[in-house]
Amino acid sequence: MTTTAPARCDLLIIGAGPAGMAAALAAAESGMRIVVVDDNPAPGGQIWRNGPGVQLPPLARQHREGLARHANIEVLSGTRVVGLGDRANTGDAAALILENATRGWTQHASRLILCTGARELLLPFPGWTLPGVTGAGGLQALIKAGLDVRGQRIVIAGTGPLLLAAASTARKAGAQVLRVAEHTSWGALAAFAAQLVRWPAKAWQAPTLLRPSLRANAHVLEALGNTQVEAVRLQRGSRTEQLECERIACGFGLVPNTHLGQMLGCTLGERHGLQVDAGMRTTVPGIYAAGECTGFGGSERALVQGAMAGHAAAGEADAAQALQNQLARWNAFADALHRHFPLRAETLAALPRPDTFVCRCEDVAHGVLRQRSNWIDAKLHTRCGMGACQGRICGAAAQVLYGWTPQPARHLLSPARIATLADAGGKPSHESATQT
Repeated sequence: MTTTAPARCDLLIIGAGPAGMAAALAAAESGMRIVVVDDNPAPGGQIWRNGPGVQLPPLARQHREGLARHANIEVLSGTRVVGLGDRANTGDAAALILENATRGWTQHASRLILCTGARELLLPFPGWTLPGVTGAGGLQALIKAGLDVRGQRIVIAGTGPLLLAAASTARKAGAQVLRVAEHTSWGALAAFAAQLVRWPAKAWQAPTLLRPSLRANAHVLEALGNTQVEAVRLQRGSRTEQLECERIACGFGLVPNTHLGQMLGCTLGERHGLQVDAGMRTTVPGIYAAGECTGFGGSERALVQGAMAGHAAAGEADAAQALQNQLARWNAFADALHRHFPLRAETLAALPRPDTFVCRCEDVAHGVLRQRSNWIDAKLHTRCGMGACQGRICGAAAQVLYGWTPQPARHLLSPARIATLADAGGKPSHESATQT
């Protein structure tokens, strides 16, 4: 693994989670010169994140070791995509401006695979900006990075299997999980559990995650405290309960990271992910996509899609086609997740008060935003979405709260150093990095 890359490669893979790792390993035998870019310190993505107290599963170690064995794979950790560069050759995929801690450059490639994953859907409620409130997946990441939660009282709320996984991580780290408030109903949970026999590994795992603290048909109402979380109010059916706690972790599902794909001109498909065909090709020639950015469905699905994309990008259509049955199996699991953990937007959209911040970067409140007509109108009049996260958090929330569709960036994906744009050459954008 290196910290520099050639200005040109045969295959550029964005994201080193399960999908990106599988894509690189599948394409490696072809002899293609492959560059894998990821902004984390090491490959693995969110699910295989490294940390002081983390013991990586055998499959994760196997993939990392596989990347290290192949001389034609270069992994650029701590590197991110900041924008579009000038295409060098007519037949190339789009050129991307990359940036790490020391430099920026334009990376050219014949083929491009997007494995940009997904992020948590965070929805605003009174008190959600208090220190001690995080996403459910965010809590997992913090604990893996070394956060000491021993003895802390934690409440986890939202919807989806990630809640139980976060609760399990917190318990193993010594925390006291008081409540897991699952928004979906007991009936939907039971129906989902009954289908797990189709995926034995999932069925075997499920009982280890269940605990008496689980409550269905429940959701967060308010985080209480002055300078730090002190308690939480929950709605459970027709009742409310208040629990004293030190931490609250809320996650309302996952949102595919499609910003880069949309900036490149790729079309969105079902469930707001990038649209791909049976060979993992997007609607833009030379660009493939795999994993959660095509719609979330778990790491197993991401691994299969990544392998298919790698084979397809290497011109190995038969090898990609041979994985179709595996993909169909895990697509069925993804369908079950979406069917049994629906987001009841009408309930969650009623949570914020007029003074509840929706855009945390620019301190824009719900009462101000609901007077605007659409996303562009809100940006022009309130600076919503113009802060450090570039609308990734508030943009997804605005879709649930107001039905708005945030517009994709045109040239720059995230704030970048002036030196990066200068070193990249060409004319990356006339816009500032906070106006995309």
